[in-house]
Amino acid sequence: DLSLPNGTPVDTSSPASSSSLLNRLQLDDDLDVETRDLFVTVDDPKKHVCTMETYITYRVTTKTTRAEFDLPEYSVRRRYQDFDWLRNKLEESQPTHLIPPLPEKFVVKGVVDRFSEEFVETRRKALDKFLKRITDHPVLSFNEHFSIFLTAKDLNAYKKQGMALLSKMGESVKYVTGGYKLRSRPLEFAAIGDYLDTFSLKLGTIDRIAQRIIKEQLEYLVELREYGPVYSTWGGLEVELSEPLEGVSACIGNCCTALEELSEDMTEDFLPVLREYILYAESMKNVLKKRDQVQAEYEAKLEAVALKREDRPKVPTDVEKCQDRVECFNADLKADMERWQNNKRQDFRQLLMGMADKNIQYYEKCLTAWESIIPLLQDKPETK
Repeated sequence: DLSLPNGTPVDTSSPASSSSLLNRLQLDDDLDVETRDLFVTVDDPKKHVCTMETYITYRVTTKTTRAEFDLPEYSVRRRYQDFDWLRNKLEESQPTHLIPPLPEKFVVKGVVDRFSEEFVETRRKALDKFLKRITDHPVLSFNEHFSIFLTAKDLNAYKKQGMALLSKMGESVKYVTGGYKLRSRPLEFAAIGDYLDTFSLKLGTIDRIAQRIIKEQLEYLVELREYGPVYSTWGGLEVELSEPLEGVSACIGNCCTALEELSEDMTEDFLPVLREYILYAESMKNVLKKRDQVQAEYEAKLEAVALKREDRPKVPTDVEKCQDRVECFNADLKADMERWQNNKRQDFRQLLMGMADKNIQYYEKCLTAWESIIPLLQDKPETK
């Protein structure tokens, strides 16, 4: 165990913070909607064709009663790179917090046209969720870069200012990117790291299998679309069998429609949630690494002070500041992890229930379609 020059023992494993309880109370996910004072939505995607590039913008609408906003409502248009700018600024100015992930910049596998209606809508939903995650956060929602993003008519002017607009929190907290080695990660944060590794591995496996299932469904759908009309053509040649054959053709067509809806739901609703949480886990790992860097710096400073064997009882200011940074990181990381777990439980409960419901609907539609043609296939009594 390390101690300061005055003989005071110091615990470097997991410094407690007096604000941790307050953070947990602030991060309570059961807040009544009526108590919220900031609402943000992303909608109305529009395609812009310019000489040098083609891109999509989205309307970002904000309604608020917060005093720091000059108006109760704002409406601005933003493109993907503007959302990316916001996330980078949040990471710079709020390094102790978990920043929600953005959807991948590049076209997802299997989607060729990034300007297609399906892709644009999937991205719109993801961007809307990204802003709502920030809006619901008791710290990130008050970030000055977030306010600028929501209100500025010309965001490019702020982009050019670079680091000049870093918040006081970002200016006062300097994090070391190298040069210090952590002796050992505290048990509670080691458990978080192990959980994130396992979680990412499991979700990655589910994502790969789900993509393979969708691919096979689409291949099966192509076959069904060729399969159904064959019965209709056959019915044109067999007068006595025309009615049941047309029935089978129509039945297969209904099954095609049901399968297409199921595949679209998995592509547009199921896979994006998996990818979001895979990225979310990576974001949490990055915050955990930053915490480790500050912890390592703190340990190194304590060792340096102990080796000097100074007689003065006062704790060096830089050591106190470093300890404050560790405490801040620990409190914020634990609070954000708790909030993330709450959101994850709700999102996956909704996701899995939706998937179960969609599959039930699919099989019910197919069953109904086949049941409807049974009377046509049964032997009819001969008329006398």
